[in-house]
Amino acid sequence: MLVEEKMSKVINLNQPVKEICDAYPEAKEILKGLGFVQITNPMMLKTMGKVMTLTKGSAMMGVDIDKIKKAFEDKGYEVKD
Repeated sequence: MLVEEKMSKVINLNQPVKEICDAYPEAKEILKGLGFVQITNPMMLKTMGKVMTLTKGSAMMGVDIDKIKKAFEDKGYEVKD
């Protein structure tokens, strides 16, 4: 019997958004669905994404951090503070 190993998707709320999106391209769609529509602009991701974290973006956009956590957890991510 083969044991299937599940690849863990882990993100940190204080990790730059660009790093998250580089590691997990589907994260862009999750963030877009939460109202972070500028994430789909490659130039914004390349520049602001290097310094913007989910924690900072949450405060800046007025999106509850728990809503962001839940959206990622619902898609199979482990979210760390």
